[in-house]
Amino acid sequence: MNSGKGSKRPFDAIAKGHTVACVDIGGTKTAVVLADRDGFGERLAEPTVTSGTEDALARQVSRMLAQACEASGMSLDRLHAVGVASAGPFMRRDGFVELASPNLCGGLAGPARGLPNDWLRLPIERPLRERFGRVVVANDAIAALVAERRWGALRGVDDCAYVTWSTGIGTGLCVGGRVLFGRNGNAGHAGHSFVNDGPGGTVCGCGNEGDVEAQVSGSAIERRFGVSAAALMESVHAGDEGAAQTVDALCVVLGRALYNLVVTLDLERISIGGGVFLHHRNLLLPKLRREVEGRFPAVTAGATIVPAGLGMRVGDFAALALVA
Repeated sequence: MNSGKGSKRPFDAIAKGHTVACVDIGGTKTAVVLADRDGFGERLAEPTVTSGTEDALARQVSRMLAQACEASGMSLDRLHAVGVASAGPFMRRDGFVELASPNLCGGLAGPARGLPNDWLRLPIERPLRERFGRVVVANDAIAALVAERRWGALRGVDDCAYVTWSTGIGTGLCVGGRVLFGRNGNAGHAGHSFVNDGPGGTVCGCGNEGDVEAQVSGSAIERRFGVSAAALMESVHAGDEGAAQTVDALCVVLGRALYNLVVTLDLERISIGGGVFLHHRNLLLPKLRREVEGRFPAVTAGATIVPAGLGMRVGDFAALALVA
């Protein structure tokens, strides 16, 4: 994965005459878009499959890729490469990446999370390689970090992180200009760290009780408060004091996680993406910044928290960064 400082024009990174596919697999939806030097084509998106056999997700992605090619009038054999930016963590079987995502695999936490499957891992790289040839699979937050460093808000920053506040909480980390991957490619799973004891009943999809993701992710908000993140934020805008206190508490939890990243890795900048954050950045950003700024200035002074420069398309650009 090229983590260097590339051109400000993302599509210049695609070889002339080549078409690549960008796949963004999240806990709520999966999106597919083709790209060439002229830019992105039409984006296809649908709910990520969470039932059936363990190969259901690979079959869904294969079908969507075929649909995207058909819609563009292009045969599958002309597809040069497929970049897959996916929610992790990852495991490997026979050298191929498989997914063990807490928001997809119901077997990890069991009935407490209510997912309609008993999956423990999902094959993804092997079946896609068998059909499409060149396939690169990477953690979506790490891939988004690379994209943000090449084309977005982290351009030119060597000590930085990307955090997604969405269905889950994902993190990509870079120190001294080197993207951190870890022994299994799972570096950056700060969403499964703990910043407090957490309230009762906050079971994460990984099986943890009360980790950051179990408290503040989009899926956690719905389970804990019975409303979507969007509805909760709208209640704040409507003057609901209880909703405002709830959002403040959520930002304390995630803000502490951001603070921990800054002081542990001596970061200069963190960019934040994901639907929960980006749709409500004006409300959430000042609250998150307060949890970092002013605390232990010897290590936090000058560290900034910013919205993802690639906005709501950061997932598409993350997959593009894998194959461009």
